Amino acid sequence: MSEIRIVNATGLVCPQPVVLAKKAIEKNEQVKVIVDNETALENVRRLGTKMGCTVETQAKAGGLFEILLTRQGGTPVPSENVTVACKTAPAAAGPFVIVCAEDKMGRGNDELGSVLIRAFMHTIAGQAEKPDVMIFYNTGVKLALQGSETLDDIKELSAAGVEILVCGTCLNYFEVKDKLGVGVVSNMYDIAQTMSRASRLLTP
Repeated sequence: MSEIRIVNATGLVCPQPVVLAKKAIEKNEQVKVIVDNETALENVRRLGTKMGCTVETQAKAGGLFEILLTRQGGTPVPSENVTVACKTAPAAAGPFVIVCAEDKMGRGNDELGSVLIRAFMHTIAGQAEKPDVMIFYNTGVKLALQGSETLDDIKELSAAGVEILVCGTCLNYFEVKDKLGVGVVSNMYDIAQTMSRASRLLTP
């Protein structure tokens, strides 16, 4: 095994810890990433899993975390394996992605918009063709919080295999990270990459 590459990502904002970790593991068999918050810890850990690495984490003094990423077999991992692939379409096609940027649907009357987004989520949860990924950012993250009237439908979608990505920066901005009811805390790297590879991108 070659020397471990150290990536100090402390003090860096999303998505820099993930970007640096990805570049390092593409060129090294073992990478130790040092971060200083749980959001970065989870994001780097998810990246390692997606890239086929073994992932070991250790909490350190001062609120630091060390994540050791090891490429299994020491073989390079193609970058395209990091992204979410469509489960039913040909390999060249990207995923079907629904993006929820607001906790309402449409412009105009907010009360009506709230009714419409609830109906939309319920309809998507009940139809046969479901998206591969759903992304929630800005006020859209409120749809995935505990107590939300759309939470049960989003949980049903998650249970059916839909990947639920919720913007960590947005959760922190609204100070509701501890109230997340479904999905994983994601980052702009994953969100932008998933959206850019989508074969279909729907915004209600």
